[in-house]
Amino acid sequence: MSGHNRWSKIKHKKEASDSKKSKVWTKVIKEITVSARIGGGDISGNPRLRTAVDKARSVNMTNDVIERSIKKGTGDLGDVTYEEFAYEVFGPGGTAMLVEIMTDNRNRTAGEIRNVLQRYNGNLGASGSVSYMFKKQGVIMFDKTEVDENALTDQAIELGADDIKTEGDVVIVYTEPKEFERIRDALKQAKLPAPVSAEVTLVPQTIVRLTGNDAEKAAKLVSMLEDNDDVQNVYSNMDVDESVMESVG
Repeated sequence: MSGHNRWSKIKHKKEASDSKKSKVWTKVIKEITVSARIGGGDISGNPRLRTAVDKARSVNMTNDVIERSIKKGTGDLGDVTYEEFAYEVFGPGGTAMLVEIMTDNRNRTAGEIRNVLQRYNGNLGASGSVSYMFKKQGVIMFDKTEVDENALTDQAIELGADDIKTEGDVVIVYTEPKEFERIRDALKQAKLPAPVSAEVTLVPQTIVRLTGNDAEKAAKLVSMLEDNDDVQNVYSNMDVDESVMESVG
């Protein structure tokens, strides 16, 4: 799963940069709005909304913006409707990608995604051709240089985490989705360093290692898909060197 984790680290760095912040805010605002529309505006009773608000705070979104986004979803500030669906994509070198969409204009988004795929060697797959390659899991990632691995491992095991792995310069705690918030919050209370990232995400169950031209093309395809305002998430099973991801980011 190292490819997934390397990309997650780069994505986190991209989101922190000024040039990417406005796009990240746009995506998070959509997620908050849809979460509130589906499950109501009470954070304590809406786990999806609570996760979206946590994401908003991690990218320094103001409380005013968060509250307005929730009110848009509940209809207090007018009716906003987004459609959610996913594209299943095969990329360079036999990689698989799952592209989650949230849009108010399906035809516009479909055209934009097709253009990106044509330009960067991607092909749409049939329904079910890619999704089975990914598993939903909670992923809590710590900087190896900042955390006591033994203390983290002991805590995670005691809390019932699925797995704990050290990969490169990070230590990752994997959880069942329904246990993610409980374990994440308990690790915070254990006074461990703040994680690099913490989210429920889709983790590839097999990895495709790419080098050379295929690596550059696949990384560029993911980067260009992520730059589309209607793309909420891109999940890929590619594994390429971190330098390649940074060069196309």
